[in-house]
Amino acid sequence: MDPLISTEQLAAALDTDGRRPVVLDVRWRRDGPSGAESYAGAHLPGAVYLDLDRDLAAEPGTGGRHPLPEPGALRASLRRAGVRRDRPVVVYDDADGSVAARAWWLLRWAGHTEVAVLDGGFAAWTAENRPVTDTVPEPEPGDVDVCPGGMPVVDADGAAALAREGVLLDARAGERYRGETEPLDSRAGHIPGARSAPFAAHTGPDGRWLPPAELAAILADAGVAPGVPVGAYCGSGVTAASVVLAVEVAGRETAALYPGSWSQWSADPQRPVATGELPG
Repeated sequence: MDPLISTEQLAAALDTDGRRPVVLDVRWRRDGPSGAESYAGAHLPGAVYLDLDRDLAAEPGTGGRHPLPEPGALRASLRRAGVRRDRPVVVYDDADGSVAARAWWLLRWAGHTEVAVLDGGFAAWTAENRPVTDTVPEPEPGDVDVCPGGMPVVDADGAAALAREGVLLDARAGERYRGETEPLDSRAGHIPGARSAPFAAHTGPDGRWLPPAELAAILADAGVAPGVPVGAYCGSGVTAASVVLAVEVAGRETAALYPGSWSQWSADPQRPVATGELPG
């Protein structure tokens, strides 16, 4: 299954008696109305809401601000949402696609291969006057298994090794990478050797993902090349998942995710920090 699905493709898939996809609404924002409130107001027909903090991450701690959920907890959330082994899954948010990418990544990591992000998300769907509802479905419990290992993961040591021996992409905004500001974590800067690759550059003004060739060109400028091992991190392991998605859409080797990301790295005083631009 392609990692992205268009509004037209999803509408057609929902209007069938065959293997209708399970649709997950994962809208989330740090400030303002919660994703749950937005979901209660209107969502795609049949969509089930999952919360980033409760369902798609474990409690903050030594693993960072959004560590990976325990397999058993993730399985319970997915089964409650009706996710089944034999049905595809489509996920969407209403912002920049990063939370949807986190859900996409988690499902792939858990071993569910048929999963896609709705290109353009909720905004694209409603801009085309496609149907929405405030009716909350009661899905039949799913039977999905969670078997970690479907997507590559690195820890802090692995991220440091990728920065030395391959390409480690920092998904945060450039000013955070350079250490000019740090609104959330304990120290400003980046993992030494990491390259700046802001995730926001991978989507257009309408929220849709750039074409594969354009993504490949952007990633090539950041050092991503055939045969070179690639990894990604961000502040807490969420927006980095959208960089992993961009690498896949671009047709490059699957990138590893550093889930702890800067929130874990910067909290460890033994870990070195670099600032400014990457030399060379």
